[in-house]
Amino acid sequence: MPLKYKINVLSALKDKGYTTYRLSKEKILSHGSVQKIREGEVLSTEGITTLCKLLNMQPGDLLIYVDD
Repeated sequence: MPLKYKINVLSALKDKGYTTYRLSKEKILSHGSVQKIREGEVLSTEGITTLCKLLNMQPGDLLIYVDD
């Protein structure tokens, strides 16, 4: 996959107070989205938008293009 996360997204969310339990319970991100992040899969544009909002980052702060 050419797009990869630059940071450990779940750790960054945890530092902001968003546990995986809270993300699912408050319906901020679906369980499937959390699982995708764990597996290193990039979320949809909507998911990336949510991450940017929660982490106060730009998409370029989260993602990097890596030529396979």
